[in-house]
Amino acid sequence: MFQSYSFTAAERFLQYVQIDTQSDPHATSFPSNTKQLDLSRLLVQELQAMGVSDAAMDEWGYVMATIPATSPNHFPVICFCAHVDTAPDCPGANVKPIVHRNYQGQDLILPDDPSQVIRMSDYPYLAEKLGEDIITASGTTLLGADDKAGVAIIMDFANFLIASPSIEHGPVRLLFTPDEEVGRGTEKLDLKKLGADFGYTLDGGDLGSLEDETFSANAVRITFHGIIAHPGMAKGKMVNALKLASSFLESLPKETLSPETTAGREGFVHPTEVKGIADQCVVEFLIRDFQTAELASKQQLLKELAQQVCDTHPGTRFSMEVKEQYRNMKEILDRHPHVVELARKAMEITGVKVKTECVRGGTDGSRLSFMGLPCPNIFAGEQAVHSRHEFVCVQDMQKSVETLVHLVTIAAAQ
Repeated sequence: MFQSYSFTAAERFLQYVQIDTQSDPHATSFPSNTKQLDLSRLLVQELQAMGVSDAAMDEWGYVMATIPATSPNHFPVICFCAHVDTAPDCPGANVKPIVHRNYQGQDLILPDDPSQVIRMSDYPYLAEKLGEDIITASGTTLLGADDKAGVAIIMDFANFLIASPSIEHGPVRLLFTPDEEVGRGTEKLDLKKLGADFGYTLDGGDLGSLEDETFSANAVRITFHGIIAHPGMAKGKMVNALKLASSFLESLPKETLSPETTAGREGFVHPTEVKGIADQCVVEFLIRDFQTAELASKQQLLKELAQQVCDTHPGTRFSMEVKEQYRNMKEILDRHPHVVELARKAMEITGVKVKTECVRGGTDGSRLSFMGLPCPNIFAGEQAVHSRHEFVCVQDMQKSVETLVHLVTIAAAQ
């Protein structure tokens, strides 16, 4: 099926990563900035050039498009989704992608900052990529494989289906979202307009990874209220809110419950930002666990630690706000096992060993699943995401394209 096809995923990816699409976690607008739309508009143009006539971007920056069915039979409408934005955790402008062809296990020294070295000892997955082609950034920025690898895969998949009208499949919907990295990727999405029965995000890592479980997530804001006085006359009066916050952070567990001390199915509490003045100081947290019920116990721990700090300084107080972010998609996907099984069968036909995994994070699929669109996550080859060491293997992206093609053909054969 693919012997005579020239994959375009890598070529597209190299173009997409050079477009700055970092989302802004502090913005209140949607999308959080308009530079993400530069890539979204390009995707519309490319899809229309392929012959996908209904490709369009709506007022919120969502790109939707339809690859029509090639059979008169009734088949489910399947959606494939990726996000155009990149993470704000690392510089993302002026990305210079580098293709390291026929990788042979050597250290990859990134030329714009030679102190940035991608070593197989640090990233054992590279041992599986000998003889293949690795794309990195140049050392001063992230690469943007998360999730422009997914974007490029879906675009290549669309290109293949449009060029192969003899392949029987049902209707396919494509969706590209903004602001996934700041937790708002589906905030304005109209599922009725999307019109799909189930979907898949292309936002995963290792070849063969199939993710049907994510963290459940809340955001917590704790505000410490100190006692303010003129610093020249503050003796015995002032209680500095910045110091209250500092004491509170120092009281957090040292050997557990943090991202740097947990792995696998362990959850955590993660302070992400501190801001304030002597009168009032705010500490922002991410709370994560695979068991939704366990979020409450982690929030209770923070509440107790904050109270202990205030108890030692009479007259001070704190307030705590909790905001739901997303929930473990497995709670929904367990009710729709055929959706995960389709992806599994497609990977097996592609010749890929399936790795069913849980995501120590979330995807648009988490929210989509709870909105009514069951949506597991399929591998896109992303590695060392959100960092200057981010990389992706060209052949992983190509195998992902093959997987999507097999998925829609299997769905049409059932």
